[in-house]
Amino acid sequence: MYKAAVVLCSLTLTGCLAVRAQDVSRAEDGARAYVGARLIPIAGPEIERGVLVVREGKILALGAVGAVTIPADARQIDAGGKVIMPGLVDTHSHIGGWGGADSSAPIQADVRIYDALNVRDSGFRRAVAGGLTTINIMPGSGHLLSGQTLYAKLRKAETIDDLFIRDAAGNIAGGMKMANGTNSLSEKPFPGTRSKSAALIREQFIKAREYREKVNRTGGDPEKTPPRDLAMEGLGEVLEGRRIVHFHTHRHDDIMTILRLREEFGFRLVLHHVSEGWMVADEIAKAGVPCSIILVDSPGGKLEAVNLVPKSGGILEKAGVKVAYHTDDWITDSRLLLRSPAIGVRAGMSREGALRAVTLAGAEMLDLSDRIGSLEPGKDADFIILSGDPLSVYSKVLETYVEGRKVFDRSDPKDALYAVGGYGAGADQTPYLSCFEQAEVK
Repeated sequence: MYKAAVVLCSLTLTGCLAVRAQDVSRAEDGARAYVGARLIPIAGPEIERGVLVVREGKILALGAVGAVTIPADARQIDAGGKVIMPGLVDTHSHIGGWGGADSSAPIQADVRIYDALNVRDSGFRRAVAGGLTTINIMPGSGHLLSGQTLYAKLRKAETIDDLFIRDAAGNIAGGMKMANGTNSLSEKPFPGTRSKSAALIREQFIKAREYREKVNRTGGDPEKTPPRDLAMEGLGEVLEGRRIVHFHTHRHDDIMTILRLREEFGFRLVLHHVSEGWMVADEIAKAGVPCSIILVDSPGGKLEAVNLVPKSGGILEKAGVKVAYHTDDWITDSRLLLRSPAIGVRAGMSREGALRAVTLAGAEMLDLSDRIGSLEPGKDADFIILSGDPLSVYSKVLETYVEGRKVFDRSDPKDALYAVGGYGAGADQTPYLSCFEQAEVK
């Protein structure tokens, strides 16, 4: 009798949970209108008292209160006193795992970061707590080329497949991580000098170009096609412009080396970190290459980054360079990305440019600006609700939405834990301790 009651209770509870999950899903798919918030669209001027309407994961409409027709079936949500802006785009992150190339060679274009990612890593929860909705997950920078990156939507995930962003052809979206400077200088087979680093990169790109030409000459005849080479295929995607190179670099001379290589081989390029980018801002602008930069507001780090200064963003912006800010998480915690544009403004960057640097500029660097990065009708409903101005140290991310679905709610104690830190916020696995009461882990 007792066992039957337990089973019945369990089945009833399971059924209730399933119904509730379905109700939440239906509610999030239906039209919702957030009314009265200050809207920061990024693609246009700020709206002091606005309305944002979303339906089925997309932005339906936005504008000033009274100027937007709210669908009759929409659930209206009072957002007065709050600020709504696009979800943040992080162009350089390492959350979920570091797995990339190994010590067997300095250039490994066949390696894919998503084969090593753990979607249950607590870093993903901290990222949405910081308002991040899209990130470029990269392997490390200890190689000249350490592998293929992953552009990920921070949806609630059970497996890595839930985070994939696919392009129009159905391919998993991502770039190629490369680096120079001191990180990749080491014992053989790694290069020992900057000159040898550049020579190895040139050598591999020439091989990839020749491999691609051989494949093209076969006309698709399998009898004539050379043995498949995954590394050459990866570099071939770079040469064809289908995969953007995300290049870790710091010193001004290293930056100029990359610009020369890019000029020679014609690959699409985003410069990352560029600690001394402000020294060669005009050269970067002339090349038309965007920069994804980082701000570190505490001392320490590598010697080649000694000239990293907060004024970099403003100098690059004034020179005409497209600028994004990134976390390089764990270098900057994902929860603190909004500090970067705030410091950037204090050091001379425009407010508009700084806010664009954590939204639309990053989306453009990932080839995703048609879907994310700004509040515009037809784009994905990726947005965040803040308690105040995004550049104020006193403002908090209250809610984060990805494709219209809430992935973070600061009023939920479980989510708040990841926002503020504390016991359990960084524990991806909790060991069984027989002498302590076990906390629920989800």
